[in-house]
Amino acid sequence: MNREELKAAITGKWPSAVWEEGNEWATLLGEPEPFPHMMTLLRQDPDLQMDYLFCMTCVDWKTHLTMVYHLRSMAHRHELTVKVKLDRTNPQIETVSHLWRTAEFHEREVYEMFGVRFLNHPDLRLLILPEGWEGKFPLRKDFEDPVNMIRL
Repeated sequence: MNREELKAAITGKWPSAVWEEGNEWATLLGEPEPFPHMMTLLRQDPDLQMDYLFCMTCVDWKTHLTMVYHLRSMAHRHELTVKVKLDRTNPQIETVSHLWRTAEFHEREVYEMFGVRFLNHPDLRLLILPEGWEGKFPLRKDFEDPVNMIRL
């Protein structure tokens, strides 16, 4: 399925789908409310079958955070990016770890580096940073490191 066929297939199943233009891959813009249903559709629908979450990260835009999910269908050989805008003061979104097991570690990393809470995550705790780093979020643009004097 090429990019336009993928967009048409998703729009046929999710009529309110909004697309971001100008990217290498088809990029679907999601909202936190319908996000769990949308991701379940992408994973379980036999025509889409996004069975591989190969990258997940967060972007700090200073005014808001954006979750970015990169999905691939190994069966159909198409790829999709899903972006969801989150409130910077209380960033939270439903976990997708029940759909893609790799999300368990990706979500823990985003949690500790950006402070995004993943609702219903089975084990949301620090992954890389040592104790004492809770609530510091070193990949946010407002993070100040007094030891290395890093300021963005």
